[in-house]
Amino acid sequence: MSYGANFLNAAHGLGVYVGRVLKGDKPAELPVQQATKIELVINMNAAKALGLTIPTSLLVAADEVIE
Repeated sequence: MSYGANFLNAAHGLGVYVGRVLKGDKPAELPVQQATKIELVINMNAAKALGLTIPTSLLVAADEVIE
């Protein structure tokens, strides 16, 4: 199970920052940004291998369930 930032969105934000630096912005003057999309991903194969039972309410709330 993983709960954290969406890596695709983080990579996009990094690309925007690099673009701004390449256009002449000073890195020290760029604002600090936090992740705006947080995802819950559950790997059912790993849960079964560990003998864990994942509650249905958690499976419904998950953004992605890996079978």
